[in-house]
Amino acid sequence: MGARRIGRERALQALYQLEQDPRLTARAALDASWAASDEETSKDPEAHSFALTLVEGVQKNLLTIDQTLEAHSHNWRVDRMQRIDRNVLRIGVFELLHLPDVPRKVTINEAVELGKSFGNEASSAFINGLLDKVAEGLAKP
Repeated sequence: MGARRIGRERALQALYQLEQDPRLTARAALDASWAASDEETSKDPEAHSFALTLVEGVQKNLLTIDQTLEAHSHNWRVDRMQRIDRNVLRIGVFELLHLPDVPRKVTINEAVELGKSFGNEASSAFINGLLDKVAEGLAKP
């Protein structure tokens, strides 16, 4: 598994944990997600760096990210979404808005895979549809 995929997984786990305990720092939540993993790839500095970029970026831009999600999600407020779906979507929107080196297709595919791995059976379709709408609205290639 690639460093960025591992980074996305750990970022998702950290964001989930931060919602549970907002007193944690991004680094503390990430440290906990790395500690819970016994994978050899957890030692990859590129994965660590990417995960930290995602978590800090989502936290710093949370209001804009959530507003973007709500503008494109009909009948769904962000606070009513499943916690996993919401955080996968936040990572995806952050990538679409702030990581120009990551192509739209990669962002969406990676988010769908996170939804399949960590969400419920409807997560991947929900994530795919909503991120596609966001990407279209941003006209990201």
